[in-house]
Amino acid sequence: MSRRSQRFRNALVLVAGILLTWWVLSKNLFGSEFSELKRHMNEGPSRRKLPIATKSSFDWGKVAHRFAPETLTPLPAAGRSKSLPRVQARPKRGDAEHERTRESRRREVRRVFLGDWAAYKKHAWLKDALKPISGGFQDQFSGWAATLVDSLDTLWIMGLRDEFDSAVEAVAGIDFGQSTSPTVNTFETNIRYLGGLIAAYDLSKREALLVKAIELGDLIYGAFNTKNRMPVDFIDFDAAKTGEGLAVESSVVSASPGTLSLELTRLSQITGDPKYYDAIARLMDVFYRGQQKTKIPGLWPMYVSMSSQDVVSGDQFTLAGGADSLYEYLPKMHALLSGREPKYEKMSRDFLEAAEALFFRPMIPNNEPILIPSSGRIAGNGRVMLDQEAEHLGCYLGGVYALAGKILNNQGYVNIGSRLTLGCVYGYRSFPTGIMPERLNMVACQSFENCKWDRKKFLEEKAKQRESKEHLPLGFTTAKDPRYILRPEAIESVFIMYRVTGKPVWQELGWDMFDAIINGTQTASGTHASVLDVTQKITTSAQEDYMESFWLAETLKYFYLLFSPPDIINLDDYVFNTEAHPFLRPK
Repeated sequence: MSRRSQRFRNALVLVAGILLTWWVLSKNLFGSEFSELKRHMNEGPSRRKLPIATKSSFDWGKVAHRFAPETLTPLPAAGRSKSLPRVQARPKRGDAEHERTRESRRREVRRVFLGDWAAYKKHAWLKDALKPISGGFQDQFSGWAATLVDSLDTLWIMGLRDEFDSAVEAVAGIDFGQSTSPTVNTFETNIRYLGGLIAAYDLSKREALLVKAIELGDLIYGAFNTKNRMPVDFIDFDAAKTGEGLAVESSVVSASPGTLSLELTRLSQITGDPKYYDAIARLMDVFYRGQQKTKIPGLWPMYVSMSSQDVVSGDQFTLAGGADSLYEYLPKMHALLSGREPKYEKMSRDFLEAAEALFFRPMIPNNEPILIPSSGRIAGNGRVMLDQEAEHLGCYLGGVYALAGKILNNQGYVNIGSRLTLGCVYGYRSFPTGIMPERLNMVACQSFENCKWDRKKFLEEKAKQRESKEHLPLGFTTAKDPRYILRPEAIESVFIMYRVTGKPVWQELGWDMFDAIINGTQTASGTHASVLDVTQKITTSAQEDYMESFWLAETLKYFYLLFSPPDIINLDDYVFNTEAHPFLRPK
């Protein structure tokens, strides 16, 4: 070896030793990547002063409610806490090549987010949603900058300090005393706006965000100003300001009132004001009392009546759109309350056991043992008649089973979660675009075990479907709604399965989904928009000029977290609301 080569080799060894020493010291001295992220986002110099929230033009906290409760249900006492099982798998560091690939993929997700965020800032700043093709905007959620508020915690998680500080400054000036529409959707306002504010506060502790969360929480609290203390589905904005009381609708989908518990509970935990928790405690007691009295004991019908407090009578059931987040929140409430309120554990177990009545194993060419969550109605003889339909919205359920399986210490639930999640992955991989459509039908096997591909039977069943198309892959009898609207539910479950099991195969499946989605939804200007038909591979797919706020708030966040170190939003420390906003679990 030449003297020059020896010197070069010695230099390399020295540099490698210095780098290794720095890495070890940085881990010991500075902690995890999440600790470093918190320091970067919450400490040190910023180009902007911390904003002071501008008070809204109307103070919802000062409304004298006609139907205010005489006493308030307090948060469960801390003394009754019990230690819940660990959720996340023990992290295992991959080899150097795996780590390089993981980090490269994470950077790519971040790049896509930044491109669409820049388009929102340029064309739709302080508006609810971007029109990604025309460069316009749309206000469909009261005009309170839904995409901005929904994206706050994504900006924080991705370490975008300047963008986050700028966004917080803008949010601090939102006026919740005015609305672009005469009625306010209680459900959407709760999950997108209030959820976004609470999560961003939990991560950053920016006081302005808490001020705005309380303002909005007081508005949503007004939805409970009714004779029976059940919430309205839509808040009459002007009537709510009077405090004279609102009229509860006679029929709503069960998810609408059933998806208020997580956000209002967390707001009570943060503020110490029990009124928010009291409101949802009374509401969830109605669901609790009726759970075993329905036509599928353990599940609630898709439509319920809050005016008569009837959550029992219906004969139409679903695990997907219309009921989804009602079920999702049961084990998450158990986690958020640290097991201190026993009814959430019982409701979780009862739902998880009963839900299998709405599962089916589809007959598919390779006989994979996947499961699909579906919907059904109760026939006159009491039997459940499945519609053998799958919805993209139903893809959340695999993650719920996996999460609940860990929290409730039931590996069987985790296994079911895996089969449900693989069912949605199959829905992605089967179509030529690599993307699963909104709604489709398959053929249910006689049982979860006895399920062999039968081409003749499949064709017979397909012929019965009026909405069938010849071009659909084998195994699919229809694609009733062939769109993809940038939904997150499938990658949400893939992410949870990865964090729960620690198996890299979920990262690989997720990357295939990301690649297909980005290629299939990209517009001519480089933004991303909904696709009208993902069942056919064509050069240029027809697109809808609309970008849902959940594209930035949920879909890209879950992809980013899938390729992040597992200490970034650790599931033992945080619980996600249905809009992917992470709430800190009190210890």
